[in-house]
Amino acid sequence: DGIALPAESYVATPDGLTIPQVPNRPFTLEIETLVDPTANTQLSGLYRSSGTYCTQCEAEGFRRITYFPDRPDVMAVYTTRIEAEKTETPVLLSNGNLIESGDLAGGRHFAVWHDPHPKPSYLFALVGGNLAHIEDRFVTMSGRNVVLRIYVEPGKENRCDYAMDSLKRSMRWDEMAFGREYDLDIFMIVAVSDFNMGAMENKGLNVFNDKYVLASHDTATDADFAAIEAVIAHEYFHNWTGNRITCRDWFQLCLKEGLTVFRDQEFSSDMRSRPVKRISDVRGLRAAQFIEDSGPLAHPVRPETYKEINNFYTSTVYEKGAEVVRMVQTLIGREKFRAGMDLYFARHDGEAATVEQFIQCFADASGRDMTQFMRWYSQAGTPEVAVAGRYDAARNTYTLEAKQSMPPTPGQPVKAPMVIPLALGLVGKDGHDLPLVSQSDRIAHGVLVLNEVAVTVEFTGIAERPVLSINRGFSAPIKLNSDIDAGDLTFLAAHDSDAFNRWQALQTISMRLLIDNVAALRAEKPPRTDKKLIAALAATLDDAKLEPAFMALALVPPGEGDVAREIGRD
Repeated sequence: DGIALPAESYVATPDGLTIPQVPNRPFTLEIETLVDPTANTQLSGLYRSSGTYCTQCEAEGFRRITYFPDRPDVMAVYTTRIEAEKTETPVLLSNGNLIESGDLAGGRHFAVWHDPHPKPSYLFALVGGNLAHIEDRFVTMSGRNVVLRIYVEPGKENRCDYAMDSLKRSMRWDEMAFGREYDLDIFMIVAVSDFNMGAMENKGLNVFNDKYVLASHDTATDADFAAIEAVIAHEYFHNWTGNRITCRDWFQLCLKEGLTVFRDQEFSSDMRSRPVKRISDVRGLRAAQFIEDSGPLAHPVRPETYKEINNFYTSTVYEKGAEVVRMVQTLIGREKFRAGMDLYFARHDGEAATVEQFIQCFADASGRDMTQFMRWYSQAGTPEVAVAGRYDAARNTYTLEAKQSMPPTPGQPVKAPMVIPLALGLVGKDGHDLPLVSQSDRIAHGVLVLNEVAVTVEFTGIAERPVLSINRGFSAPIKLNSDIDAGDLTFLAAHDSDAFNRWQALQTISMRLLIDNVAALRAEKPPRTDKKLIAALAATLDDAKLEPAFMALALVPPGEGDVAREIGRD
């Protein structure tokens, strides 16, 4: 309250500040700290990048700037005044809206920024330097005018156009898909060369590694543009899923990251090709997260312990976390999922929430008991599902058996059954799906819910032998084993209405050939060829309805890592 404390009234160390006796009433605490951003090579806290002052506070960087209880559930309103030499740092930025700026004596100047929305300290940002920018405008769905700026090193402004376009499309998409409107007068992105993450969603002032901002049509690839679009969207979507509603603690990291990855995947699917995006995401999941799940570092989507918070940022938390959110949507349907998201925003805006509170919103919106589903957040490992089908021509029935198992992981030798939504179809000889008629309560809107070790369901009114198409769209992050033969796989590759499973059929045929030939070469036997694979590839290339990007993916065989992973399973 404006009274200096004597030295004996507090203890300050590099790791903490302790004031044993404080007033038993609200009070103002003013702390003055001295930091050296140029000497800070950890890129955490306040540091200097190519002459630009920059911050990175997630997860525990704010404590490197000043003493603060920087848990994510400690939320506050920030007003930030920045003073600096005007010639050295003509641009002074922080979170929120600019409320005052001007010149000071001695060639210095200042800027005051105010963020009216309570936030945890990990979202605090400060930038100062000699930066150029491009500017645009966005009118929100309620008619508010928002200034958009992207700051870069001088001379790089002409490489920001695609990032700005991606930002505007992200803002409009979030309004249409989730009803989320931007809530400040200005949105800024700063691109720096030295940044230890891809980007950071600081409220109103995103800081990016310039790899995900700068692009020129002369040199950038399609993959570069797709990555810029996805990362721009991801960090913007955090404005609601991470900023307005944040995590109660770092054990809830998947609440903001898994959910926001799901949202950026949906955005990219709508902007580009949904089948191609889904295939790309699943390939990445299998290459990284499945490996993580099967090794000594396997951990749940919500880990129970950590030794170093920065080790928490894993494929399991991010990508598998997104798959868990996607399964919620598959279980309850898109309409009820949107209702659950609306309830989540209404119920927890301005709060530090938990995974339980998030999932409860979908339980309340759909009337579905989600208790068992919570195992996806507590059990590590990738479930393995075996399916087998049997057609009875005399009774016109098709019987499907599904069994689940999960191998032990470190600290979890015994696993309980998961809730596994398996989107499926029974494909007739003309390539169209047959009606799914079943008395089982495990079947709803084309999804089989496998929630026990083994289940059996019967479909009636099946007048011809069908071909099973299961786990359509990769509806659950599982390893699937089925008794489907090469002929049926070739049929699915040419006729399945689900594009993902058309691709998966080709991958399965190719994988079986590769594994057989690895074994043949090891046994010094001649490798075999597969005419069915050639026929399936030819049918794909002959299908004029398919996108060229999908055809390109279909022609790519499984990689060395895919083969090694499958051989390891055997």
